[in-house]
Order: sequence, then structure tokens, then C-alpha cells
Amino acid sequence: METTKFSRRRALQATALLSTSLLLPFEKLQAASASPIASTPALTPDEITAIETALGKKGSYKEAESVHTTPLPRNDLKVTVKGAPVPIPFGFGGWVSFKKSVDGKSAMVMGDTVLLQEEVNPLISAAQANGLEIGAIHNHFFYEEPRIFYVHVHGMGTVADLAKRYADTIRGSKIFPANQPPAGPPPTMTGKENFDIPALDAIVKYTGTVNGPTYKYTIGRSDLKVMMMGVEMTTNIGLNTWASFAGKQDDAQIAGDIAMLPGEVNNVIKTLRQHNIEVVAVHSHMLSDDPHIIFLHYLGRGPATDLAKGFRAALDVLGKAPMGGMKM
Repeated sequence: METTKFSRRRALQATALLSTSLLLPFEKLQAASASPIASTPALTPDEITAIETALGKKGSYKEAESVHTTPLPRNDLKVTVKGAPVPIPFGFGGWVSFKKSVDGKSAMVMGDTVLLQEEVNPLISAAQANGLEIGAIHNHFFYEEPRIFYVHVHGMGTVADLAKRYADTIRGSKIFPANQPPAGPPPTMTGKENFDIPALDAIVKYTGTVNGPTYKYTIGRSDLKVMMMGVEMTTNIGLNTWASFAGKQDDAQIAGDIAMLPGEVNNVIKTLRQHNIEVVAVHSHMLSDDPHIIFLHYLGRGPATDLAKGFRAALDVLGKAPMGGMKM
């Protein structure tokens, strides 16, 4: 009798789980059913020193993610969008991050480089000569002068070896820290004065960061567990959605990137266009990521609150059911 009760209870539980799973989009179900991921081992002080020595620049370490990141801005460039000057923090700063695999046996370097057209292929050759791989090459903007391209570079190995190989890859380019001019004096007006930050935060429902004259949101995908080559991809190693505001509260520009599962892409596109925000590019940044993540870059101009509402609306699409209507 006890066996019969137990079996009936287990059957009811299984039925309930199956019913719940049928309500989930396939990609969400796939992510939810993944095995739990162990905590990533921390970088040691010696490993962080090796990174900063190789690059000749201090970076920042996010303990919660076990990620060390070094910003690589293009302070040598003067960029305009539709003829209007825009600050480098608006979206013309590269970065490189280091993180260990979850088993601690290896580490990853992942970076996004900001390059002029003529700089792209020399950097590709340098990366391959140093045993690193190219993950993506694409644009992030329309209407910018000079024309800018973004090259994603990654590799696996020990932290110290990766730091040396990455430094050797960029050493002959403008993006190497020693080859960059200083950022210059701080702006007289920062993002704090340029924008009504409490109003924007209330719309976006996140807190951003003042970066010179800009104000930027960086938002992870905490609803997903994305793995690549044994490394858990998190906010500070490139799995994030961001929005940067430049200009003034009443006449602002927004640029950014949205990290999506494939089934979310067209809902995001539809939402951005409904808010008069231009879709600039749809592409991947990573190879062998599971689940596969697609990134969408966008650009808009108008009152900052209107732009923030469009960005928030796009965020609200994430995690929802994919668009229907495609027939085979």
C-alpha cells in the first residue's frame, strides 16, 4: 500500500513538472535544465599582477565573477555621429577580461578591440601569430566618422601566458595602453549634470554609472547560464546588455547592445523600431557558447526619457516567448 501511494505521488509530481515545462520557451527550458555550475576559482594576486604587468595598466577585479578587466579606450580618436561630436565613452572603448574555467585547469582571455578599418587585418594577423582566435568582426554604429570596427579576440591557457600573448597581439597597435594618449582633463559637465539620472533610473529600473560626460547601464543575463570552453560567461567577460547616453537630457543620443537568445531577437527588433530606435547590427560575439547568444546594437536620438523608455521596453522582451508566424 505504501508503495502504491509513493508511486502515485511521484507520478503526480512528474505530471506537474511536465505541465510547467510545456509553458516555457524552448531556450529557457534548455537553460533551466542545465546542470548546476560550480563556482569559478578566483584569480590569485600573482595572476592579476601578471595581467597588469603585461598590459602596463591597472584594471579592475570583480570578485563576485572572478573576472579581471582592463579598459582599452581609443583616446586618440575624434568621433562624430551624423556630424555631431560624441565622447569616447559613448561606445568607443575596448576592453580585455580574464577568467578561469570552472574546473580551474585553464583560463580564458576575451576582448573587444576598437579599430579603424585599416587596423583590422594587422590585428587579426597578430592575434593568430600569438595563438589567439577571432570570435567576431563587425560594426556597432551607423553614421560614425571615422569608420569604426570591433574585433573580438579570445584564447585559452594559463593567465600569465594569455596576458603575455594578448599584450604581444596589441603591442604594435594604437589600442596598447602605452600607445594611447592620456584621456585629457575631466569634462566640465559630467553625465551627472547632463542627465536627470533619478528619472532615467526610475524608467530603466537599474542604476547606471557616470563615465565622463556619459551615463551608462550595464546589465547581465542572470536568468541564463552560458558556458564557453568550460568558462561561465558573465557580465564582465562580455555577456551583458548595455545602454550609453550622451548629449543632454532634452537632446540625447543612446547607443548600446542587447544580449539575446535567438528566439528573442525579432521581438527586440520590433520593440526598438516601435520606439523609433535604429537597429544597427545583429551578430554573435562568441564562438562555442551554449546556449548561443546573439547581440543587437542600436542607436537613437531624442529626449533622454523617451530613449530610456525604448531601452526598458526592449529589456521587458527578454525572457518572453519568441515571435510566432514562421511556417516551414
